Amino acid sequence: METYKLFDAEYKFACLIWDNEPINSTELVKLSQSKLGWKKSTTYTVLRKLCERGILKNEDATVTAIIKKEEAQQYESQTVVEKAFGGSLPQFLTAFLGKKKLSEKEAEELKRIIEEATR
Repeated sequence: METYKLFDAEYKFACLIWDNEPINSTELVKLSQSKLGWKKSTTYTVLRKLCERGILKNEDATVTAIIKKEEAQQYESQTVVEKAFGGSLPQFLTAFLGKKKLSEKEAEELKRIIEEATR
């Protein structure tokens, strides 16, 4: 599961791919330059590293994701809850919400998610 760990810059780069896949590697270089301010060499270095880790695939100059965005988000969220809140989801939610009020729609959605998770 550690392969899903993406550092901030890697996550932003992966988002470009998730939002535009399949994407030609030349187009990806242009996109990385305009959105992230990266040089061509930086783009190819990060691309190579994420391909080696099995997160992305670059075949015939076409880049696609092997790991989907939802999988990376799930890993990241579980890591935060584990590290900062000892794995306690209620503690995380209490800290996350703070003094923020939920809308009726948000509260209903959370109830639905909890009910599905307890089945």
